[in-house]
Amino acid sequence: MATVNLDQVCKVYPNGHVGVAGASFDIADGELLVLVGPSGCGKTTLLRMIAGLESISSGTLRIDGRVVNEVSPKDRDIAMVFQNYALYPHMTVAQNLAFGLRLRGKPKADIDTRVRQAAHLLELEHRLDALPAALSGGQRQRVALGRALVREPKVFLLDEPLSNLDAKLRLSMRVEIARLHRQLGATMIYVTHDQVEAMTLGQRIVVLDGGTIQQIDTPMKLYERPANLFVAGFLGSPGMNLWRGHLHRADGWQLRTSAGDVPLGVSDEQATHLQAWLERELILGVRPEDLRPCDAASAALHATLEVVEPIGNEVFLNLRYGEQALVARVPPRELPAPGIALPFAMAPGRLHFFDADTGARIG
Repeated sequence: MATVNLDQVCKVYPNGHVGVAGASFDIADGELLVLVGPSGCGKTTLLRMIAGLESISSGTLRIDGRVVNEVSPKDRDIAMVFQNYALYPHMTVAQNLAFGLRLRGKPKADIDTRVRQAAHLLELEHRLDALPAALSGGQRQRVALGRALVREPKVFLLDEPLSNLDAKLRLSMRVEIARLHRQLGATMIYVTHDQVEAMTLGQRIVVLDGGTIQQIDTPMKLYERPANLFVAGFLGSPGMNLWRGHLHRADGWQLRTSAGDVPLGVSDEQATHLQAWLERELILGVRPEDLRPCDAASAALHATLEVVEPIGNEVFLNLRYGEQALVARVPPRELPAPGIALPFAMAPGRLHFFDADTGARIG
């Protein structure tokens, strides 16, 4: 396998639009790195530049230590899996798997061996003689993955490969891809707009917005310490509750809002950084699981229950506190009917604070 290194890689289109602005990061040998962000954030453009399908306006791209800015896609030793399966409908599974190797003039015995190995790995042995029309969506996606596997490339590039599958198939294919990565030890770069896919698959995640990298870290560090408001709101389902107010200190730390003063459980580390924000506007972030039902005596606020969403193993409570909409995640339990005011506390030391002007994390 191989390392991939990006040093200030940019893409600027002839009309002046910046598709990717100065992307710099390293991908370790054997790492599964995920590029995630909303539509139009530049993630697919970045992947296509790595593949050689899109030219690089400036910066340097290296694969296994070799500068490949001007190297054609076929000479970069990469394999790409696209959003659409792009299978040849008149060819069997075996023929689809073998096609790229045949074009490269590989010996027939070598081709047969690689096809059998890939089919075994992807549990497609019994479908080698089937045409794509006879396959399920999940099987077609596995054939597309297998066509990349038989190449034995230095780097695998996957561009939203699961977006055409239904929810159940996406879940099973995520497991398949994670299993394949563990077995192969392959270097993989995976593009998705689905933050659940990103969190469950990526060893590290690159979060993009507007062509700019917002943060690079492991899934749990991104979740627990988002660098800015965009990352805080994008990662997590439901998203983080974001609440604008003025920081106040009277009988402890409080967020002053139009609906009243809300007590805050601030850690000693946070208090050090928040001193400079007293009587200034900031944004409080609270994860849904950190907004917890409690008894009235220990409540930070009483919020009106508007909608209950039972998911099975958990329940989402849609709440209203003054003009502020909030979501709490709680275990399954008996709940009153909507319209009732319920007491809630915020988990101490689990709060997030952001600059109201720049969106940057405070501390």
